[in-house]
Amino acid sequence: MTSFTGLDEDAELLQQRIERFHVVREKILRQVREVIVGQHEVLEQILIALFVGGHCLMTGMPGTAKTLMVRTMAEALGLEFRRIQFTPDLMPSDITGTDIIEEDLETGHRKWTFVEGPIFGNILLADEINRTPPKTQSALLEAMQEHSCTVRGHIYRLPAPFFVLATQNPIELEGTYSLPEAQLDRFLFNALLEDLSAEDELKVIDRTTTTRQTKVEAVTSAEDLLDFQQLVRMVPIAETISRYVISLVRATRPRNETAPAFIKKYVNYGASVRAAQFIVLAAKARALSYKRYHVTYDDITAMTTPVLRHRVLLNFHAESDRIDTDEILRQLVAYVPRPSEK
Repeated sequence: MTSFTGLDEDAELLQQRIERFHVVREKILRQVREVIVGQHEVLEQILIALFVGGHCLMTGMPGTAKTLMVRTMAEALGLEFRRIQFTPDLMPSDITGTDIIEEDLETGHRKWTFVEGPIFGNILLADEINRTPPKTQSALLEAMQEHSCTVRGHIYRLPAPFFVLATQNPIELEGTYSLPEAQLDRFLFNALLEDLSAEDELKVIDRTTTTRQTKVEAVTSAEDLLDFQQLVRMVPIAETISRYVISLVRATRPRNETAPAFIKKYVNYGASVRAAQFIVLAAKARALSYKRYHVTYDDITAMTTPVLRHRVLLNFHAESDRIDTDEILRQLVAYVPRPSEK
């Protein structure tokens, strides 16, 4: 087994932490799959986001169980779950909370009291996040980046761990607002929910049109998740792999000299260094999930598209030629030379 970086603890204790990680991961998946059919790639991405401490944007058609998936995951994790249904009239204070004036009945003195909003939970489901104006969407920015919120000049820390799992509908544009790029960049992944196979749809019918009821049990705790996040960061990565990630991300920028011709033709804006950080962190979590103790080329390429698809902004040439972001990223992975893993 490859040594973990920064290892200054007993090897036996580290092995116990790794074994606990694998046991809990399998238990979570087992519990969630009792309710959710298919969508294995999306479930893996949500778990990786949780193990990294990142946030996930889920894009899918109505009826693809986005909300049910997040709620079930929260129950399996044993975390406090909060849900916000985003609507055009939602205000920032409806998310963060607000100060109210309370009067002491004995003394008659009045004082400001902060009433927490739904953001004060461990897992926040931002349902149909693109149905509210940017002013309200941006109320999540500080929470997603700093794990805190500011109300009337006072900073309030959010519970740890804290995750935002947001959903949006990709086809219904009436009454929706595009997410600001600054907010999109805070999401680790943009996970796409695809159509199920015929057999999986049959399983859904069998599970949801009978009297069967499935109870999801909590199999872990907040303390475990915080420990797993530290464990993931200890997974080593070779310098050649890190340089490959930098090459990938820099090649998405059309004004960069390393950008290929198809990037310069079809891309308006590329990804920032935050994308490189997220690719490496997600690859570390994926490697550990697959019981490997160093990051490989396959880990990087598996995480590249979900990390970059909402960060690479295409121009009208791409729309005219009917080329989407995923196709651009597939060409990019094929274009950038594969690194040596030695």
